[in-house]
Amino acid sequence: MSLLVFSVPLLSAVVLMTAVFRSPLLALCRQLYSGTLRRSHRKVCVSSTHAYVFSNCTHGQAQSVLLTFDLYSSTHASFNIGPQKGEFLDEIVKREAPRRVLELGTHCGYASVRILRLLPPSGELLTVELDPLTAERGEEIILVSGFKHQQFQVLTCSSAEAISSLHSHTGNDRLDLVLMDHDPELYLQDLLALQRGNLLSTSCVVLINRALTPGARDLLEYVTARPQSFSVGRQLDGLMEIRCHTAA
Repeated sequence: MSLLVFSVPLLSAVVLMTAVFRSPLLALCRQLYSGTLRRSHRKVCVSSTHAYVFSNCTHGQAQSVLLTFDLYSSTHASFNIGPQKGEFLDEIVKREAPRRVLELGTHCGYASVRILRLLPPSGELLTVELDPLTAERGEEIILVSGFKHQQFQVLTCSSAEAISSLHSHTGNDRLDLVLMDHDPELYLQDLLALQRGNLLSTSCVVLINRALTPGARDLLEYVTARPQSFSVGRQLDGLMEIRCHTAA
């Protein structure tokens, strides 16, 4: 039976490496690396989705664009909400008939097209996308669907920057519908910013995607603890409806 003997310097190195691998710094590095991989993968998905939809849909027809999205998503990874959640979104838009809609997270423009095709004539969509390439691709898909710039604006910035400048885009109009489909960890702080800015209409509906992920937990705890201000409605595969009861 052989005996392994470690020298003091070697043992010190092992202890040091163990401490490093358990440190908050390493956890942060892992988180940053994971985020970089997700963003890189996301850009690939956005580019390939855009190329397929742009090349295979009938330009000028929103329904053709959506069907082409769904066809692509049936066999490829995609960041759009998909047809089932899309129909749920359709129901909300038809019921609320919103005049001003804010979408946080444009992605490839799928949800934007679904919303725009159901808005009343006076309706307008503001859609926010942090990544410039994704924003450009999403805007092109919206235009290919037959919509004009008078009906929508794509804001290429963070959600916080968009919310802080929202009055310059909406004037005195408040938001009737908000779709949050960006980073779930930003959901609560963005909802609070919308409230502080008095940007929500008296019965605004907030739809949050990926509501069942850990990142959205803070928002859900906040709204469920305030039944006088919010009521949680239906939920479909992580797309959840929250009704705001804001004082006029």
